[in-house]
Amino acid sequence: MSTTSLPTSGFPAPPTTGGTTLRPFKAPSKSKSDWLRPAILTAKTITAAAECAPFPYIKGVSGTVLILLETVVRVKKNREDLEELCNSATEIITILHDQVKAHGNTAAVKFKGLCEELESYLEAVILAIRNMQDQSKGFRGRVKEFLKSSNLTEEIAGYQTQIQGLMAIVETNFKVDKMYNIITAPSFAVVNTVQNINNCPPPSRIFQGRQAILVKMHQFFDTDSGNQHIYVLYGLGGAGKTQVALKFIEQSSLSDVFFVDTSKVETIDTGLKGIAVAKSVGNSAQDALTWLESNHDKWLVFFDNADDPKINLNDFLPKCNHGNIIITSRNPELRSYGAHTLVSDMEEADAITLLLRRANKESSEENLKLATEIVKELYYLPLAIIQAGAFISRSEDLEGYLALYQSNRARLLSEKAAQSHDDYAQTVFTTWQISFNQLGHLAATLLQLCSFLHYTGISEDMFSTASKYDFPSWAPPREELQEPLEFLSHFVEPTGEWNSLRFLDITNEIKAYSLISVDIKTKLFSIHPLVHAWSRTTLSREEPLQSCMSSILGMCITEIPEDEIELAAVRLVPHIFLLEYANPDRVADFRREFWEIYYEAGKFKDAQAIAEQVLEKSKFHLGDDHADTLLAMGNLALTYSKLGEFQKAMGLEVLVLERCTKILGEDHPQTLVAMSNLGQTYSDLGQFQKAKELEVLVLEKRTKPLGEDHPDTLFAMGNLAIIYYKLGEFQKAMELEVLVLEKRTKLLGEDHPHTLSAMGNLATTYHKLGEFQKAKELEVQVLEKRTKLLGVDHPHTLVTMGNLASTYSKLGEFWKAEKLKVLVLEKRTKLLGEDHPDTLFAIGNLARTYYDLEEFQKAEELEVPVLEKRRKLLGVDHPDTLRAMANLAVTHYTLGDLNKALGLEVEVLQKRRQLLGDKHPDTILAMKNLADTYRKLGKKKEMKELKRLIKDTKKSL
Repeated sequence: MSTTSLPTSGFPAPPTTGGTTLRPFKAPSKSKSDWLRPAILTAKTITAAAECAPFPYIKGVSGTVLILLETVVRVKKNREDLEELCNSATEIITILHDQVKAHGNTAAVKFKGLCEELESYLEAVILAIRNMQDQSKGFRGRVKEFLKSSNLTEEIAGYQTQIQGLMAIVETNFKVDKMYNIITAPSFAVVNTVQNINNCPPPSRIFQGRQAILVKMHQFFDTDSGNQHIYVLYGLGGAGKTQVALKFIEQSSLSDVFFVDTSKVETIDTGLKGIAVAKSVGNSAQDALTWLESNHDKWLVFFDNADDPKINLNDFLPKCNHGNIIITSRNPELRSYGAHTLVSDMEEADAITLLLRRANKESSEENLKLATEIVKELYYLPLAIIQAGAFISRSEDLEGYLALYQSNRARLLSEKAAQSHDDYAQTVFTTWQISFNQLGHLAATLLQLCSFLHYTGISEDMFSTASKYDFPSWAPPREELQEPLEFLSHFVEPTGEWNSLRFLDITNEIKAYSLISVDIKTKLFSIHPLVHAWSRTTLSREEPLQSCMSSILGMCITEIPEDEIELAAVRLVPHIFLLEYANPDRVADFRREFWEIYYEAGKFKDAQAIAEQVLEKSKFHLGDDHADTLLAMGNLALTYSKLGEFQKAMGLEVLVLERCTKILGEDHPQTLVAMSNLGQTYSDLGQFQKAKELEVLVLEKRTKPLGEDHPDTLFAMGNLAIIYYKLGEFQKAMELEVLVLEKRTKLLGEDHPHTLSAMGNLATTYHKLGEFQKAKELEVQVLEKRTKLLGVDHPHTLVTMGNLASTYSKLGEFWKAEKLKVLVLEKRTKLLGEDHPDTLFAIGNLARTYYDLEEFQKAEELEVPVLEKRRKLLGVDHPDTLRAMANLAVTHYTLGDLNKALGLEVEVLQKRRQLLGDKHPDTILAMKNLADTYRKLGKKKEMKELKRLIKDTKKSL
């Protein structure tokens, strides 16, 4: 594969107008033996003078030139080949000395980047010469080898070219200074303006990566479209837009390049005037535009920092069909000017290299590992990486930086390095503060409120839904919600309608500085993680703002319809978690709503903590028998059930049902909810007949007043179907589930979470009825849709994944089954822990697949601890314990441990007959297994008795 290198060029030639009083060093005519003497004298004089200057980089480059000359002195032979390089370097420091002497601070600031660039070049040459001297060959041979080496020769030639380019910049700026009669800079702003007229500084010496953007830019500018080429680099401050542009310019071959500081109208005007003066075509911005419009040479104007959305940049662009323009901006709206690229975070490999280069650390295996963790923590933002590298360079502690950063983030991201590799004067935090200061009060408040949310998935709906808040009886009173109500009122019409256009105006104001970004498809906002952290530092009223945002979320949740809460929970749970984590004492009293989100999102441990708080508070303020207290008790019981603590759940639910029946009556909706919840817990405990009695009663009481199509009736119907399934009455379960699925599809649509639940339940029943292909078709659909809607880690998604895996096993697709079951086990272990009932199900299911794959030893190793844990957690009579016992018995049988199998199978059959009756499919299966074990052990009498019992049982079905 061939590669194409990007074109390179030096800096533009200096303008020919104006004069200079500089007298740069010229080596006098002399013999080959003494040409270094005057150069060394000059370098020593300038270095001594620089000792008194308050600019360390002037002293640094002068001292480096002196070191170069003294190093060349040691070259006894062929040193004349280095004469041009030495003279060029001495010329530069002479120019620097004279310029600083003449113009003080103005020149010193102007040439800062130049000095660092030159110093880096010369250090590399010095190192090469010294390495050459340390080799073992004769000194003369080493010199000749060094000079004949094509790479080193090209490197020296490159240094000479760069130095000539730097000299051109010096000449250019000096002449422009003379034309403007600038002798002393009255302020830094003026210095910066003058510095950037008609030339571009080089990119940072440690520029890294961005090759995809650079290639795209070269392809764009190399295309002859017959139109003016305009390219916009946009993105967050600190992302490296200017450096990408400068790198492109360095690589490009253009006749004239002009730099215009576009941060203010005044600096734009000054920059354009500089072009006119430099080209001797006048002294106004219009003169410059006229020249650009009439000149068809390959010029490029670099409009840098076009960040102010109030400036109409079009007023300052040449109106013609030729020429090249690069624009850098934080404002994504400028994309409309032409081709564009978002400059955002770096690739990880480039970020690591940049950090180590700036930190002056070698790329050892240990350093690469440490650097990887650091750049991840910095979210690959270039400016943050450079600041981190600068700090590490000073402290020389790469290993300790991450811990230090995590506890001192704001300070380290606000700290400016004493030595830098470019002219960028801002730190990570200060560059964003400049943008923040431009925001109006409402936009600034919205950004600050969002700093309490997760940095992704922020939506307008959160705020618009909250604006519809209707103050239910259990909610905080109006006087406690004054601040959120006042904020939301800015976006609400007198009619009460939400004003989306007004909200869009405010978000666009923030987006204009790239402080937020918006996904066009989802309409969701996101904030760069470091901007998100920084925005907290802008808070002067942290506590009321956190309370305000938590109230807005609580108000929003209250108004979400019940049949939409499951999907809403997936979106909202990261925001609530962050609010709770930041400072739970400042969260407004919407804990009941927050519990619902945690519960629906499957975050049961978090839900438990809130449910216990809500119940305690409700008991204290309202008493044990208040409806809200009973509701809180029921919610806590539900949470205990999801955590596998079924006995705790049952104790609470029995109490709730008794009190609801007494206080509200047995037909009250809250009583029916309590009845259904207790029924589900009975089912979880294996008490299926008790569960059936309650669920049948609930369905009757729901159907009579509400009708068959009401959501509550369909829930009751689905719950009863689950009980029929667990009782082995699969045909009854299927009839109910088909009906529920039809009605939910018609009422809610195919993709609604409740429809998917009905579809998944029907698939499970098909599986039990042996209709595996039907089950697979439904489960594949459900898994695809739940993964998309709820995410791969949601409990409902994992249930579907496990069910599909079991169906794959029944269809003989064991490898597919294994892949899914391993994934389910990993996620359940991580989310729920090793001892949760759902985790134990996942372990047992994976063991069955190993059995199907004839890896019987693996299966046994998993099944033994599952049985032990289920006995301990659920008791010896629980259906799940018996299932684990039966599976392990089958594995023992296959491995030839017939007596072990026999002991387990006898116990399983005894308890299933007692709990489920002789006609239950699981009981009949237990009979068959035990009969087969009797056969293997030669116990014919016992085998015949069991076979007779099986035959009689089947006849009675």
